[in-house]
Amino acid sequence: MTERLIRLGHSPDPDDAFMFYGLASGKVDPGPYRFEHVLQDIQTLNEWALEGRLEVTALSVHAYAYVTDRYALLPHGASMGDSYGPMVVAREALPQERLRETTIAIPGRLTTAFLALRICLGEFPFVEMPFDRILPAVAEGRVEAGLLIHEGQLTYGQHGLRRVVDLGEWWHETTGLPLPLGANAVRRDLGDATVRDLSRLLKASIRYGLEHRQEALEHALQFGRGLDLAAADRFVGMYVNDYTLDFGKSGRRAVDVLLQMGWEEGVLPHRPAVRFAEA
Repeated sequence: MTERLIRLGHSPDPDDAFMFYGLASGKVDPGPYRFEHVLQDIQTLNEWALEGRLEVTALSVHAYAYVTDRYALLPHGASMGDSYGPMVVAREALPQERLRETTIAIPGRLTTAFLALRICLGEFPFVEMPFDRILPAVAEGRVEAGLLIHEGQLTYGQHGLRRVVDLGEWWHETTGLPLPLGANAVRRDLGDATVRDLSRLLKASIRYGLEHRQEALEHALQFGRGLDLAAADRFVGMYVNDYTLDFGKSGRRAVDVLLQMGWEEGVLPHRPAVRFAEA
């Protein structure tokens, strides 16, 4: 039988590496599929999703609003911040009123972090830069404040920076819901049977990592950009959890509420119709 190639896009970060370890290591039988793991930063994956380039891809929930005609969200693989999430940091404490007038470095306009900050602050001046350059740019005084995603949420204090706002905390206080940051999406033109197969395989990969945590963590650590094992374990624990195995009712509700508020704020040009693939 000829194997069917599935290009699987995800970011080179500990949480994604942990999720996909089962498939990447061959510990999960891929069946009739051959997976090519395509590692790119989340902003690139978001832009590629606009083109429909990959069969399966990690993407920001914000970006998904623009590709609902091409992709369905898989019920597995969500990155949710439950009262924690991306944060704005600066060299000094800033009141929210001043923050609205401060140039903030952001990791991309299509990231959910940017959407959540726009809902939180309204309009504000910003400059885009690669996510891994934001923390040093703030610490060195090249920008006044920065919106941190990924492991910078754990390490900013080592650079003498102060947290100004935690968007996951703000979101939970505002809505009572987890903040849906990232998800995995599958191209709808693959057909229902293939979509179900891929959904099952992704869930199996996540479950393998959770059931073989030390093994998966050691794999994920190579993508930790300076994190030690304990910090990588903490970071993975923040974003690979029960919501990752399944969005659940509250996770799905959170996606709807986030995109609805993004539309009401004028960030999104239309109210998206969220589509979940069958499990």
